Formats: sequence, C-alpha cells, structure tokens
Amino acid sequence: MELQTPVTLPAGLPFISHADRLMLLGSCFATEIGTRLTEAKFNCDVNPFGVLYNPLSLSTALRRIVTGQPYGADELYQHNGLWHSPMHHGDFSAPNVTEALERINHRLTHAHRSLTQLTRLLLTFGTAWVYEDKESGRVVGNCHKLPERFFRRRLLTVDEVVSDYVSLLSGLLAVCPQLKVLITISPIRHLRDGLHQNQLSKATLLLATERVCSLFPDRVSYFPAYEILLDELRDYRFYAPDMVHPSEVTVSYVWERFSQACFSAETRQLVATCQQLARDLSHRPLRPDSEAYKRFLGQIMLKIDQLTEKYPYLGFQNEKELCNTRLNK
Repeated sequence: MELQTPVTLPAGLPFISHADRLMLLGSCFATEIGTRLTEAKFNCDVNPFGVLYNPLSLSTALRRIVTGQPYGADELYQHNGLWHSPMHHGDFSAPNVTEALERINHRLTHAHRSLTQLTRLLLTFGTAWVYEDKESGRVVGNCHKLPERFFRRRLLTVDEVVSDYVSLLSGLLAVCPQLKVLITISPIRHLRDGLHQNQLSKATLLLATERVCSLFPDRVSYFPAYEILLDELRDYRFYAPDMVHPSEVTVSYVWERFSQACFSAETRQLVATCQQLARDLSHRPLRPDSEAYKRFLGQIMLKIDQLTEKYPYLGFQNEKELCNTRLNK
C-alpha cells in the first residue's frame, strides 16, 4: 500500500560540489538549507541582506551586490530607537547609524568581491505579495513594524516577475559565465495573507519560475521543495507547533531529497564525513585530560589533514584550532 504521493525529482539539475562558490538568498527556508550546506563545509554566503521574501526584493539585493555600491546614511531611517534599512532584515538594525552601516556594508562588500567566482546561486521565493513605500514607490524588503499607512500592498503579476528576472539574469549570467541558478518556492504558508491569497501568491511564483526556467534552460533550474512538503509530506505531523513552518524532521527530509538531486555520490560521501567530524568534535568526554581523549583528538586532526590534502578548498581552520586548544589544556 502506497501512503505517499512521491515527488519525482527533476533530472539534470546542476550538481553542487565543495569546490563551488555558493550564494543563497530568500526566505527562511533558504537559511535552513544554507545552514546545512555551511555545516557540511560548502563555501556559502547565506542571505547577505538577511531573510527576504519576495522576488523583487531579491532582485534588488542582487543588483546591489553586482554594483557593490555601499549603503549611506540617507538610505536608512530611525524607528523605535533603532536605525533600519528597508532592504535588510532586522538583524542588521542597530542603535546608531554607524553600526548599522558597518553591518550592512561588511556583508555587501564580501558578497560583491566573491561575485565573479560564484558558480551556484540558490534563490527561494516566499511570497508574491509586496509592500511598496508610498513616498518612493519602491518595494521594501522589510517594514520593520512601521505603521501600514506608510506602505501600499499589492500582488505581483507573473509578467512583472518574469520581466524583472530576464533583465537581472541576462546581465548576471554574462558577468558570471560559470553560474548556474537554482530556484525554489518556499513551502511555508503566509497565513497573514489569508489562505486563498497565499495560494494566489504561490501560484504566481510557480508560474513565473516556470517561465524563467524555460527562457534560460541551460542555466536556471527549479527544485520542488514546495511540492515535496505539500504533496509528499501532506500531514500536519511534518510541521512545527505553529502549523506553518516545517519541523526539524521535515527540513532534514527535504535536505536528503535535495542531496539526492544536487550532489554526486562523492559529494554525498564527503558531506557524511564532514558531518561525522562535527559530531566527533561535539563529543564532551568525562575526562578531557585523559590520554584516551587526546588520542581521539589526534585521530580527528589526522582526518582533517587527510581531507584538506585531498580537498584543499575545505575550511577546517576553526576545527583545528579547537582540537589544538583541547590538546594543550
């Protein structure tokens, strides 16, 4: 008896390896996958603007990364004792404008400098509903709890998203000749929009993504995270207590499906090795000064050296420092 409706993973998705330079932008689902990629020692820049939800905010962020133009004080505003950027998550806000700009421009500069080496770009669209600043007419990435009277809320059209991304990707793919783009739609429902309006939003994103993929068939692909959660895992036991976000088990399941579609057998083995090393390092012995534990740390150091020799682009500096610190106690 079949108790699921399995989602067939698309064939021919571009493989992601540890030699790739990755950037992930989008909703908190992008952060979840980006965190797991980082923990597995992939070279990732995850959400350099913080969490963003709608396609136009993502494209605005990407265009700013391309130019690398630093943000200035005139692009920030003060509200509730903090300085905010309308294009950044609240993690970048600060009590004074200098600190906020340092946070924003540090991440922007890093993203800009690594752009030409970028080989994989993962975008996660969360909603097609946008908030426009009434004064400037620009779509904002975050309202920072400003009163609704400052904004105009509307639903993007399919044509609007497609036109924007054709323009964006045409330029970006010319600058980054090795770049492959993978788009996902966040399965997280935006209940504040209402269930019906959320469905209209997701449908808009799905239709726009399909069109964009068809216009760049060799460079842009779609991974069905949305369908995996809504069709393959169609049960509230796969959700967190808020009944909106996926549970930890669900994120792990989607990660496994993502690995199946986007990792080679060698990459999957390397991911497993990196995960085991992380588990070994998290082990807290009863006697950290014992010879047995020091031998255990020595074995970890040996594994790290062997991996670094074979895969010199892996970054194990922090792990080696941790081992040395524990060995010298």
